[in-house]
Amino acid sequence: MNVANVLEQVLGGDLPIAIHAYDGSRAGPADATTTVVVRSPDAIRRMVTAPGELGLARAYVAGDLELDGDIFELLGLQRQFQRLRVGPRQIAELVKLAGGPRQLRPPPPPPEEVRLRGRRHSQRRDAAAISHHYDVPTRFFELVLGPSMTYSCAVFASESTSLEDAQAAKLELVCQKLAL
Repeated sequence: MNVANVLEQVLGGDLPIAIHAYDGSRAGPADATTTVVVRSPDAIRRMVTAPGELGLARAYVAGDLELDGDIFELLGLQRQFQRLRVGPRQIAELVKLAGGPRQLRPPPPPPEEVRLRGRRHSQRRDAAAISHHYDVPTRFFELVLGPSMTYSCAVFASESTSLEDAQAAKLELVCQKLAL
């Protein structure tokens, strides 16, 4: 069995997205606007050894899993994914695709994932967590927060709203609520 077939069995055959895998296999509609690309066996290892959101997130951050298309289309499938029941047969197939039981060690977390040490919520550990989160190049925050550099939940009126306009809309909303 190939990667795309096993993932299609696990996820259900009526997906509106396509799956392309490192072994050349494909599943899903040929005209899909969104494609999940499984780039390596490490993606399978990550998903099997850390099932759920953690394994998927690690595979994505590490570059083992890629998304081509609309992330919102993929996120729209969240309810369908929550109802998944992976049976013993699918687990056995996924283990095979990951290289067999002997190869089924979790790959190391991506370097971007913080590994905190020490007593939880100690001053030292919390300082390390804050540093990991905020001590990144300003260019990153410009991309994520827009020119205003406002750390907020931007308000997008439509899909075509720019980040800058969404940030301004959030500030306007706050001002209105404060009756300024």
